[in-house]
Amino acid sequence: MVRKSDARRRDTRMHHVKRLASVVLAVAVLAARLLAGAPSVALVAATTLDLYFIDVEGGQATLIVTPAGASFLIDAGFPSDGTFNSKSGAPAQARDAQRVLAAAHDAGLRQIDHLMVTHYHADHMGGVMELAQLIPIRSFIDHGAPSADAEVAVPGTQALYEAYVALRAKGKHIEPKPGDRLPIKGVDVVILASGGAVLTKPLAGAGSPNPSCSGEGVPAQEKTENPRSTAVHVRYGKFSLLDVGDLTGPPLFALTCPTDLIGAASVYLVAHHGGADGSDPSLFAAVKPRVAIMNNGPRKGAQARTFATIAQMPTIDIWQLHRSLNAGVENMPDDRIANLDESTNAWIKVSASRDGSFTVTNGRTGFKKVYQ
Repeated sequence: MVRKSDARRRDTRMHHVKRLASVVLAVAVLAARLLAGAPSVALVAATTLDLYFIDVEGGQATLIVTPAGASFLIDAGFPSDGTFNSKSGAPAQARDAQRVLAAAHDAGLRQIDHLMVTHYHADHMGGVMELAQLIPIRSFIDHGAPSADAEVAVPGTQALYEAYVALRAKGKHIEPKPGDRLPIKGVDVVILASGGAVLTKPLAGAGSPNPSCSGEGVPAQEKTENPRSTAVHVRYGKFSLLDVGDLTGPPLFALTCPTDLIGAASVYLVAHHGGADGSDPSLFAAVKPRVAIMNNGPRKGAQARTFATIAQMPTIDIWQLHRSLNAGVENMPDDRIANLDESTNAWIKVSASRDGSFTVTNGRTGFKKVYQ
């Protein structure tokens, strides 16, 4: 006859054995994923969407890491001279690629799942080929070939594009159209504009007339590739990001005038690094960002006209990647500037929750501000 106490002890031992077996299986699966080159997955699920606005001295490199562990990089900054260092296994002068890699390591990434090239100017996609030598890139997103006039306007555009195409052939390629959704796990990413075309139907919650529209907007400073930039709206719960790359001129104006096709966004990465052709008040009035970030350099972007536009909207906080040395600019307080000069290369990091609240952190000082 088996006593009840013996039966309970036996059941307890079996319970512990089953729990141990499940833990061993989970560790084995994780190890297999890492050996296979899959992105690392935290044992405790992440609860925030993390965005790194990386200092590439006036270009763009924005790394987004979803709570599901997926990584989405928008552009990769400038190229270097490409000199390869055989000891480190990396381009010796790959300044911007190395800075992107540092952000990826901070996020615990082992690969870039999706890279989107907004357009084919060197300050946005010149670092892509060097970055691919440092970390695997699995999927490439772009608007197809540059326009026929792009090489005339900016010499070197075609050579960069051809080098990129050779790299792109090694992974998956997506050429989305406005209105398409990107297959990025854990967030909703909608293409707003690409290749000069823009949305024809408003996003959910948008579609109202925009009374702030006037005239035809601000003309683009560069008229070939910038107006063809691929623009995205990223949503995680009640939080959203608007990133339009260097989209300027009529395509940018059409997103919010005469009808607002976008709706509100929590964070807006200001068009064209905060240049004057991204200063039209109608877009800011439609998007109503709580935070506007300028991925500017000391003398690139962040022009006085754009600062003046945002200053008329006291609900918007500006954060800068660099202190601007441009004439007429009234810079933000140092706590909201990641780099006061070129001696540092700090990022601005945003961590967002599903309820729409988010924290902005200055990577140079650690200063944080919470937005509810």
